[in-house]
Amino acid sequence: MKKSLRTPPRLIQCATPWGIMHYPSAKKEWSLERKIRAIKAAGFDGVAAIPDEMVAKLCRELGLELMGGMDGSNVAKARKEMVRQRDLGAIYLNVQLLDHDTALPKAAKTAAALVKAGDEVGVKVHIETHRDTSTETPEKYEEIARLFKMQTGRLMPTTWDHSHLAVIKHLQPADYAKRLLVWPKLIQASNIFHLRPFNGQHCQVPVTNGKGRLTPEFLDYLAFVEELLVCWLKGPRPAGQLWVCPELGYSHGYHVSTWPHPWEDAQVARGHYAKAWQRALKRVDG
Repeated sequence: MKKSLRTPPRLIQCATPWGIMHYPSAKKEWSLERKIRAIKAAGFDGVAAIPDEMVAKLCRELGLELMGGMDGSNVAKARKEMVRQRDLGAIYLNVQLLDHDTALPKAAKTAAALVKAGDEVGVKVHIETHRDTSTETPEKYEEIARLFKMQTGRLMPTTWDHSHLAVIKHLQPADYAKRLLVWPKLIQASNIFHLRPFNGQHCQVPVTNGKGRLTPEFLDYLAFVEELLVCWLKGPRPAGQLWVCPELGYSHGYHVSTWPHPWEDAQVARGHYAKAWQRALKRVDG
């Protein structure tokens, strides 16, 4: 196979302090500073959070990247938040768009306004596929993306969290790639993925069994991750970088009490995503 002359893109893996809640226990939970330092020590490239001054300062001190995010219900408020997070060092921003019952034309118009505001202040806004928002189903997302392109002439930058879409459709592992990679150009035009391990019944599944072995559910998901990365790498590779969050959350029903703590699993997932990235690069570039 002829080798590509393109400069290899960078994979930037950002851990979220949300996944280190109640660690090592609810009574002895680490401080936020200790969590950020643990993220660095675990080999992550950055932090995914709604940052404040302390988080930004620690990221600068430790050489960590910073990926931000916000609610997208009000464009004027969001614009101010974009400027605040930009000034703290966050350029890639994840936005959750309105509500599950928002009319799709309104959602598309708001998404276009949010992305435009981001362009104007110098940040890269991405609209997340997420439960209880305007993009909670594949059909809603697809229509919003269609209207967005009609209004703006460009593809909608998207934070791809396929876990919500997979659960909505109760997908089986054999169908993950077939059903979730049907928007290749939109995937390739985006720079943020939330890599939360899922199956068709659970938005989050454990990476390990608590004894150091990978779960069958994670192995099924990992095969999908490799296909997702191959899909992105076959595209234009915007900015030459892909920001991913091995997002294993603790609250809101994502974590089940009998599973290993999400922070321990996120560290294992990081290593396997890095290997999947190398395999994907080899498949695409030779």
